[in-house]
Amino acid sequence: MKLGGINMDYSGFGWHEKAKPPTSEALCAATGRYYETAIELFGPDRCMFESNFPVDKISCSYLVLWNAFKRMTADYSVDERAKLFHDTAKRVYQL
Repeated sequence: MKLGGINMDYSGFGWHEKAKPPTSEALCAATGRYYETAIELFGPDRCMFESNFPVDKISCSYLVLWNAFKRMTADYSVDERAKLFHDTAKRVYQL
């Protein structure tokens, strides 16, 4: 499962309407439960973080998005984080 694309303008968070873009903390607080549920249901072996850029650019920066993913997984093991950020994609896309 690709984990991303939730920050587009039609997702209901209204980031694009705010005076300032969200911080990684704000993204993590607002969207973390959705990602965590997917990871819990499918497991790190079947999940991978992805960016939806340039579409997500309307809501947040690339750096803020990836820092939010890092915050969401701060309590995960090194092995789980490696799978979510690299290993699962490498395996699935045969890179």
